[in-house]
Amino acid sequence: MRRERTISHGMLSVFMSNLPFDLQEYKERQIKFLSQIPDEAIFILPTNSVMIRSNDTSYPFRASSYMLYLCGWDSPHGVFVAYKEGESWVTSLFVQPRDEKAEIWEGRRIGIEEAISNWPIDKSHSLDDIASTLKMLIEDRSSIYYLHGTNSIVDEVASSSDVPIVDPSPIMDKMRVLKSPAEIRIMQNSAEIASRAHIEAMKQAFPGIGEWQLQAILEGCFTRENSQYAYQSIVGGGENATILHYNSNNSNVQEGDLVLIDAGCEVDGYASDITRTWPVNGEFSPSQRSIYELVLSAQKAGINACRAGSPWKSMHRATSEIIATGLVDLGIIDCSIGDAIGKEMDGEYRKYFMHGTGHLLGLDVHDVGGGRQGDSAPDPELQPGMVVTIEPGLYFGSWWENITVPKEFLGIGVRIEDDVLITNSDPVILSSSCPKEIDELEELVGKLG
Repeated sequence: MRRERTISHGMLSVFMSNLPFDLQEYKERQIKFLSQIPDEAIFILPTNSVMIRSNDTSYPFRASSYMLYLCGWDSPHGVFVAYKEGESWVTSLFVQPRDEKAEIWEGRRIGIEEAISNWPIDKSHSLDDIASTLKMLIEDRSSIYYLHGTNSIVDEVASSSDVPIVDPSPIMDKMRVLKSPAEIRIMQNSAEIASRAHIEAMKQAFPGIGEWQLQAILEGCFTRENSQYAYQSIVGGGENATILHYNSNNSNVQEGDLVLIDAGCEVDGYASDITRTWPVNGEFSPSQRSIYELVLSAQKAGINACRAGSPWKSMHRATSEIIATGLVDLGIIDCSIGDAIGKEMDGEYRKYFMHGTGHLLGLDVHDVGGGRQGDSAPDPELQPGMVVTIEPGLYFGSWWENITVPKEFLGIGVRIEDDVLITNSDPVILSSSCPKEIDELEELVGKLG
């Protein structure tokens, strides 16, 4: 999120932008991207559209991650354009012009003059001229590198021309996989804010608390620290913790229940993603403890597998082997350890650990670059500068049809998730300030003050 200082002189204003990165970092990203497309091409990148929530109200605006990455423009109604002029690439932003009457209702606009002064671009233009200017710029171009579907006017201009359209996202996705030192600093901050929010929810918990109350504690912490939630918070008590993407958050967490909270915040567009599971009364039962210890051991093995040069699947294999073996030892599955794991990590354990071990993290919580469970893109090799999540889990819904596990495990859902930076040596846990050891959790839960 950009913070601004505005100095007003009638219709004139100066927006002193506080972009999360210096202009040189944005310029280097632009140069690297543009060096990978033909000199005769034109690149067009609209930001996200404002989405209607109901009637004449809209959802909170969130800029395109690609736009944030390449030039930091986080206001609505912007289009970034780049094309070769002579020997040099020219970068431009099309933005809303100043309009005092509209701004009284909708908020101050940065405007054309301030955009050229404070953003990493060579030129700025009025968005009112986008159609006519693009038609002229597209003439005689060999191709249009463009993400279709975010701006209807640009869609019409691009599709009505005879110039071939090429998807630029594979190039940008590959660039976004490895984070710069400045990006890592922001992601560290995001993880620390989210960790403090999880701790606050633990401290304020008590048997009977509403899932929505825990959500309010978390997201109130995000807001207080000038961030916002990166995705809809999951707060699942008891059986609700056995629903992977549960987000109704409208039940009470009863005495004896575990509560699973999967919640992260976003700082300057960069997400954190943390999951913790703990007993709402502050004490694990024996069956809860045995499942939690198994998931925690698997998670630690997965984190230890976050080594540069290792295959992506090494993290999932590390967690899967621990979980499969543990489920056999606990008598939850009745087969050999080999059958529990399976030839392709597809054995009996997958009935209870049915998702992947993690995903890339960055400007999107499920960040670009491949590796996510079910993703058609090739799995990446682990490299220094990647940030990944490690999040094994076990789920035993008593409401599932034909579930055949010992009774004491029914209704238990446990997931533990951290944000991990791949380095040239040991992995760095960005979310390490969020407690996860059993004694730490039992000491914190319900101990407000």
